[in-house]
Amino acid sequence: MTNASEMPRKLTILGSTGSIGSNTLDVVRQLGGRGQFEIVALTGAGNIALLAEQARQFGAELAVTAEDDNYEDLKSALAGTGIKTAAGKSGLEEAASMDAGWVMAAIAGTPGLAPTVTAAKRGADIALANKECLVSAGDVFVRTVKQGGGRLIPVDSEHSAIFQCLTGDHREAVERIILTASGGPFRTWSREEMTNVTADVARAHPNWSMGLKVSIGSASMFNKGLEMIEAKYLFDLRPDQVEVIVHPQSIVHSMVGYSDGSYIAQLGSPDMRTAISYALTYPERGQLNVERLDFAKLARLDFEAPDEARFPALRLARTALERGGLQGAALNAAEETAFHAFVDGAIGFLDMADIVETVMDRMDDGRSAGTIEDVFAADEEARRHAGELISTKEKAA
Repeated sequence: MTNASEMPRKLTILGSTGSIGSNTLDVVRQLGGRGQFEIVALTGAGNIALLAEQARQFGAELAVTAEDDNYEDLKSALAGTGIKTAAGKSGLEEAASMDAGWVMAAIAGTPGLAPTVTAAKRGADIALANKECLVSAGDVFVRTVKQGGGRLIPVDSEHSAIFQCLTGDHREAVERIILTASGGPFRTWSREEMTNVTADVARAHPNWSMGLKVSIGSASMFNKGLEMIEAKYLFDLRPDQVEVIVHPQSIVHSMVGYSDGSYIAQLGSPDMRTAISYALTYPERGQLNVERLDFAKLARLDFEAPDEARFPALRLARTALERGGLQGAALNAAEETAFHAFVDGAIGFLDMADIVETVMDRMDDGRSAGTIEDVFAADEEARRHAGELISTKEKAA
């Protein structure tokens, strides 16, 4: 937090109208608002009314819609406020380039990769909620952050938990990390029961309030698979050091196992604002109004091994880790493409994993990512393969 004699800390939020972005602004509000923080830029997509409201409330310098067709609506909504507006990829790049020392990277999917890389290049601290930066471009992105001189601070609740457990400890003593997974809405369902589920059913997470993409990713456990890959790059781990355990209550957010047999875990109510607040105030902690745990009422905490036969996403993520190269980019792009097809009703819930596995196998040729352009090329290729597979399934149906 800033002292009275210091200038407010400058922040940019890439993806401010989504769940993570909206919660970030709530944290900013709780930690002092405009007296402590200066919002430099906010970006959104289709929710122009909310984006304009956020920009006015926090006095942003720039508001950006990622969708070019929404530019006139945004410009009209902010007319007379003095807030600059922009749109499209160039607008996102402009937002990422502005002078903010802390950037929340919360644009879902591959569209968030380019502006986050831009912010990292100029040395901003990156609060990372965008999985694709590490899943698709792990080596390239980590190198970019190091060269830029900024810090990489995880925002996912599981990675934030690991980050907090590692603070002050010797990394060489880490034996393994254990990412917890709620198991999603289908934790106890058979594969047969999952065959005909719809997107509306799959998005109903039992513990967390999240966007559509993350909610369905939790149901399929692709979200957890992506987190396994992220963890490898965030904490410089071997693939065999990354494990997943199902924990239905979502109270233990993750754990670190050490060489002396000790385990350190981070616990808390399932509220994304805790991880966001830590990323914003690190290495300090802010005063946050979130639900406190009542351990007497918790009564029990359950853990169980994940079933990779019912949820093959975990197996595919481990395959991507072991193969390395551009397999993470192939997995991510194929999963995103399959996700959209599932939401549109073109394929079934279980088809998503089949498509991802086929695309990964097609692209298992030992290529590596030397530059971000290599990542984008692999992303495009994987989407093309996935599109062909989806078209074939549609015709067969």
